[in-house]
Amino acid sequence: MNQTIENIISRRSVKKYTNQQVPLELVEQVVKAGTYAPSGMNKQAGKIIAVTNREMRDRLSRINLEIVIGKNLTTSSGHSDPFYGAPVVLVVLAKKEVGTNVYDGSLVMENMMIAAQSLGLGSCWIHRAKETFETQEGKQILAELGIEDEYVGIGNCILGYAAPDALKPQAPRKDDFVVWVK
Repeated sequence: MNQTIENIISRRSVKKYTNQQVPLELVEQVVKAGTYAPSGMNKQAGKIIAVTNREMRDRLSRINLEIVIGKNLTTSSGHSDPFYGAPVVLVVLAKKEVGTNVYDGSLVMENMMIAAQSLGLGSCWIHRAKETFETQEGKQILAELGIEDEYVGIGNCILGYAAPDALKPQAPRKDDFVVWVK
């Protein structure tokens, strides 16, 4: 089977990571793959905030958790860290003014998760990026980073090395997933 298709089929959402740091070169490759995602009319509405700094990573995790608690939600594992211990967070934003911003940002996320799989890294899409950057602290972070245009948060792509017991078997595809018209 084609290696790209194999990476797509074998990719899983990882929700438990080792403490091993991800080499910057691998993070850079994942980010680069994100920048080559298709976008409506090639407007390239997306923006990636690549966070390897532990303090900023923990700050984003705390804001995300506060949103979860405020909505009386729980993380899917009951974790106090919505990023499941992953050392890297790739935040995807997209320009609010672009009509395809959610689609464009989602394709950035997908490219990065497939790239991570191809490099032997675990990844997972963590929600609440939109809500994170609607908070005062989220807006402050964008200002600190010099991001002045109006952006909407699309998702957080967490990266790291999957813990040995993190990978679950593939769920079967539903029978009526595809309707053929031949």
